[in-house]
Amino acid sequence: MDSSAALVHLLGFLAGMVLYAMLGVMTLRAGRSGAPQGRVHDRIPLATSGLGLLWNAGALVIYGTRDLGGAPNAWFEAAAFAALGYLPAVVVHSSLQARGRRSARLLVAAAYALSTAGALVQMAAAYSHDEIPSPLALRMLTAGYVVVIALLALVARKGPRAGWTLSAVALAAFAVMALHLQRHTTGAESVPLELVGHHASLPLALVILYQDYRFALVDIFLKRVLTLLAIVFIAGLLYALVAVPIVLPHLSAGDGTSWAVMVLIALWVITALAYPPLRAAIHRFVDRIVLRRADYEVVRADIASVIAGRSSAPDILDAMCARIAPAMSARVVVWSELAQSAGVAMARVVATNRGSEASVYVPTADVPAYQLTVSDLSGGRRLLSDDLALLETLGLLAARRIDAVRVDEERYRRDLREREVVQLAAEAELSALRAQLNPHFLFNTLTTIGQLIQEAPPRALETLYRLTGLLRAVLKRSDGTFVTLAEEMEIVRTYLAIEGARFEERLMVRIEIDDTLASLPVPPLVLQPLVENAVKHGIAPLREGGRVVVRAAIEGEMLLLSVTDSGTFVPERELARRRGTGIGLSNLERRLERYYGADATIEMRSSAERGMEVCVRIRLATMHIGAGARAHARQYIA
Repeated sequence: MDSSAALVHLLGFLAGMVLYAMLGVMTLRAGRSGAPQGRVHDRIPLATSGLGLLWNAGALVIYGTRDLGGAPNAWFEAAAFAALGYLPAVVVHSSLQARGRRSARLLVAAAYALSTAGALVQMAAAYSHDEIPSPLALRMLTAGYVVVIALLALVARKGPRAGWTLSAVALAAFAVMALHLQRHTTGAESVPLELVGHHASLPLALVILYQDYRFALVDIFLKRVLTLLAIVFIAGLLYALVAVPIVLPHLSAGDGTSWAVMVLIALWVITALAYPPLRAAIHRFVDRIVLRRADYEVVRADIASVIAGRSSAPDILDAMCARIAPAMSARVVVWSELAQSAGVAMARVVATNRGSEASVYVPTADVPAYQLTVSDLSGGRRLLSDDLALLETLGLLAARRIDAVRVDEERYRRDLREREVVQLAAEAELSALRAQLNPHFLFNTLTTIGQLIQEAPPRALETLYRLTGLLRAVLKRSDGTFVTLAEEMEIVRTYLAIEGARFEERLMVRIEIDDTLASLPVPPLVLQPLVENAVKHGIAPLREGGRVVVRAAIEGEMLLLSVTDSGTFVPERELARRRGTGIGLSNLERRLERYYGADATIEMRSSAERGMEVCVRIRLATMHIGAGARAHARQYIA
C-alpha cells in the first residue's frame, strides 16, 4: 500500500478513536447532569463507545503493523474483530432496552448470541492460526444481522424513534458486513474498498453523536475538522499555484535563493493570516446551516419587543424564559426571586457544570432582584461565549424593563393617591358648603314656616315638604359625585320655591335651560350657592324685591351657567371683596379648579341696568372627560 493510502487509513482510525472517545465522554457527562430526551444513559451506550474505541485502536495497530511489514499478534487481532462483531448487538440492546415486550427481549438475546458466536469463531481462528478475520465469522454475522434488522423493523416499527433505531443498527451491522468488500491478507488490494472496509464504523459514531450530541459534535469536532481542511486546502493551493511553478525551480537551480525563501515565508504568513477569518466563516456556516442556531440579534429584538408589552415582573420573566429555551436548545429555563440585590449595575453570568448550565443575575434597581437559570441543554450543547454574552444582554434588558414597570406602577399609585386627596378635599369643601347652607337657610326657612303656620297653614305644610326635599337632595350627595344638570336645577327650583314662600311677591324667578343639556354632568351645588348669594345680597336688601334669572346654555365649546339678580349696582372693589371673603363662592372656585383646572372660570359683573351677574364657564370636552375619569378613580379606590 502506498504512503498516501496509509496516511488516509491512519487519519481514519484516529478520527474513529476521537469520535468514540467523545461519545464515551458525552455519555458520562449526560449520566451525571441528566439524560437527553429519548436516551437512557447507563452502561449500554458507554459500552458502544468502548467497543468502537477498542476496534479503531486495535485496527490502527493491526493495519499499521502490516503496512510496516510486520505481523500483528493473532489473539490481539481476534479480540479487535470480536469487539467489532459485538458493536451491532450493543446497538440493538440500546435501541430496544426501553421496550418491555417479550419479542424485544428475545431479539436482544439473539443479537448477543450471534455476536458471541462470531467472537468464538474469531478466537478459534487465532488458536488454529487461520485467517483473521475469519470468513466464516463474517458470513455468519452478515447473514445473521440481515435477519435481525428485518425482525427489528417489525418490532420497532411503531416506536417514536423507529427510523433512528433501524438506521443505527443497520450502520453497526454494515461495519461488520463491509469487511467482505476486501481481503486484507491477499495482495490484490483496492484502495477504495480498503477505505470502506477499514472505516465502516465511523458513520455509526457520527450518527449517534449527531442524534444525541450534535452541538458537542459540531463545536468540538466538525468545526475544527472543517477549519483544518480549509487551511490545508489553501496551503495546498498556494503550494501548487505559487511554490511549485515559481519558487521550487529557482531553489533547485540555485538562483535567487534569498528571493525564493522570502516568497515561501510570505506564503506561510498568508496562510496564517487566512486562518482567523476562515475559522470565523466556517463557524458561522456551521452554526447557521448545520446546527440552525438562532440569530442572536433577531432573538434580542424579538425578546425586547415581547417584554415591552408586559406590565409585571413575572410576565416579563416568563416571556423571556419561553424565548430563551428554543434559542439555546435548553429544556429548562426558569427564574427565581432573590431576597437581596447584589448591588451591581450589570448583569452577571455564572456558568456551571462545565458550561452546560448558567445563571444570570437580573440587576434591578430595587429589591426584589431576580435570577434566570438555563440548564439541561439538548444535543450535548455547551454554552459558549456568544451564548453567555446574550444572557448578559437579556439580563440587563429584563432589569431595565422591570424597573420601568415599577416606576410606572409607583407613578400610577401616586396619581391615585393624589386623586383621592383631591376627592377628599372636594368632599370636605362640599361638607363646608352644606354646613354654611344649613344653619343660615334653615333658620330663615323655619321662621318663614312659623309665620305661615299662623297665616296660611297649607302653604306652611307645602314649604315644609319642599325644605325636606331640598335637605334630602343635598345630603344624598355626600360622596361628592357628579350630578346631572337637571338634578342641580331641581335643587335650585326647590330652594327658590322655599325662598318664594318667604319673600312672596317680592321675589320673581325665571329659569332658562335647554332640555338637551339636562344630562350633562356637573359638580354638585355648583348653582345653589350662586342663587343663594343672589337672593341674600341682591333681593333681600330691596324693599320692593327683584328678579333672579338662572340660565344654562352652550356658547361655542363652553357650557355657560349664569345667575343674575336685579339688585343694586356693586362697585368693582366690592366685587373683589365679596369674591375673596365669600365662603360659598371661594369654595366653588377651588372645587372647579380641582375638577377642571384652567378649563373652568367664574366671572362676576355688575351694572345699574342688569344688576349682578355671576357666570360659570366650563369647557365641554374637559367636563365629560373629567367626570368619567374621576368616577373611574373612585371605583378603583373603593
